Amino acid sequence: MADFPQPRPAGPPTRSPARPRARRGAPLGVVIAGALLMSCAVLPWAGVEARSELIGGAIADDVRGVDAAAGVYTLVAGLAALACGFAGVLGRPRLAALAAVPGGAAVVVLVSFVTGDRGLRDRVSVDLGDLLSIEPVIRFGWFAALASAVAVILLAVVALVRRG
Repeated sequence: MADFPQPRPAGPPTRSPARPRARRGAPLGVVIAGALLMSCAVLPWAGVEARSELIGGAIADDVRGVDAAAGVYTLVAGLAALACGFAGVLGRPRLAALAAVPGGAAVVVLVSFVTGDRGLRDRVSVDLGDLLSIEPVIRFGWFAALASAVAVILLAVVALVRRG
């Protein structure tokens, strides 16, 4: 006797649970990148470093991101990106694409921090050979904030164009 397939009961089609979970990856990435952007605002962004070969050492004075208005704006942009990412995780994943706006604003603020009138280019740089060298430096926190802002933009674009 041959086995015939049983008829399926009538009703609404069921969705596979794997599909919605797979679409939550990019919004979750936006959440993580937004949180990193927020945390980078409290790291050192710039400083002035004085070196002397005579004494064999250096003295540095660092500026954290939140010590300047640009750092506060970056912190707010990270918070906005985090909120967009959470909206994408909890609701529709394409809502996370809105995080590209605060991510782009953070990139503009970060670049203007370095190139602006009150940025690093207006700080004094002195080089007296081995006696004394004073120069402005960009610290790791600024680079981490820029990388986080770019990651927010890229993940927001991925959340927008990803087809499920």
